[in-house]
Amino acid sequence: MSKKSKGINSDLENAIISLLKQVMDDPTATLTDKTKVIDRALNLEKIKQRVESDEWGSGFSSSDDDE
Repeated sequence: MSKKSKGINSDLENAIISLLKQVMDDPTATLTDKTKVIDRALNLEKIKQRVESDEWGSGFSSSDDDE
């Protein structure tokens, strides 16, 4: 059984980077098209930061509930 690697799939990351460059260079692309691609790139960056941070989500398992 192969172990699934952690992190972002490099093919997906490269595809989003390529798409971002293509849309930004396209003079016929609308502002909506450009903002959608920018949003995807920003979401990818947010996910990368979560994956790289060991502390992200660690608060969910703590038992410091205020009563």
